Amino acid sequence: MKSISVVIPNYNGRHLFEKYFENNYKILNALGTKVQIIIVDDASSDDSVAYLEEHYGKNVTIIRKEKNSGFSHTCNLGIQKATNDLIFLLNTDVTLEEGYFEKLYKYFELEDTFGVMGRIIGMEDDNILDAARSPKILGRKIKPSNFFYLKDSDTLTPTFYLSGAIALMDTRKLKAINGFNEMFNPYYGEDQEMSIRAWRLGWKCYYEHNAVCRHEVSASTKGHKNNYSVKRIYFRNRYYMHHLHLHGIDLNLYHMQVILSDVLPSIITLQFYKAQAYLDFLRNMNELSLKKTAFKTQMKNHKSNIGINDVIENIKMMLKYKQVVKL
Repeated sequence: MKSISVVIPNYNGRHLFEKYFENNYKILNALGTKVQIIIVDDASSDDSVAYLEEHYGKNVTIIRKEKNSGFSHTCNLGIQKATNDLIFLLNTDVTLEEGYFEKLYKYFELEDTFGVMGRIIGMEDDNILDAARSPKILGRKIKPSNFFYLKDSDTLTPTFYLSGAIALMDTRKLKAINGFNEMFNPYYGEDQEMSIRAWRLGWKCYYEHNAVCRHEVSASTKGHKNNYSVKRIYFRNRYYMHHLHLHGIDLNLYHMQVILSDVLPSIITLQFYKAQAYLDFLRNMNELSLKKTAFKTQMKNHKSNIGINDVIENIKMMLKYKQVVKL
């Protein structure tokens, strides 16, 4: 059984640790394998760290940040510290059901597995909040499908991207792609972009419907930003993702589509968050170009020439002739 390093990003989450961590802690310690628990505190203003030190002491590793920077950087610090075979990203507002990990280990018997995630349901009900996704293209915009799973539970289910809240990943591969892109701080879209890089390097992301956890919706981001800022960050990160993974005529057509369908309507309707998000994107073009060039070099080193369109086709082929249950 492979060893696991658990990376938990925290920001003002004492109330969430009080509600959910003990259950997860017991499940992890009952696995019968080496478990390392790393909690990275993103400069919390509450007493999260004091609570953890008092109740869990030397059983967890706590990394304290002096400045709040967001999800990607926080997780990356934990990823760098991880020493075990697999890394499990776990949000503070998630509670695991019994048997979660036992249903995921089989995926890592496959050489090309990057990672796998389970089903996320509500904390008070069984409504599905996250499941498998397949990519689709609208014009040149790449979007994930609605949630789905496969009727045949013995069939491996690909997913376009892994949720950063509950993803179990191969440590070597995760470190090879340098974790999350920190341009996506403070949050939104970083897990999708990282998963796309994994697919483009020839690795696969999977979904396991029978591995279940519960999630308190938006509990970890409440109070971070106002609604306008959240929307602005969301669209900025979508523009980042497309610019990083589209090339040539597809990239040019994408930007034309964004200007016509996002930016201009945003200005006309006086709902400026999309226009401002696009300006944020333009201001960071140089850094995006450096990231894009670095990943191109990495693909050469891995002898891969897989583009985003190939990823979309590969996932479609994996789902061909399968009984897909759409949610």
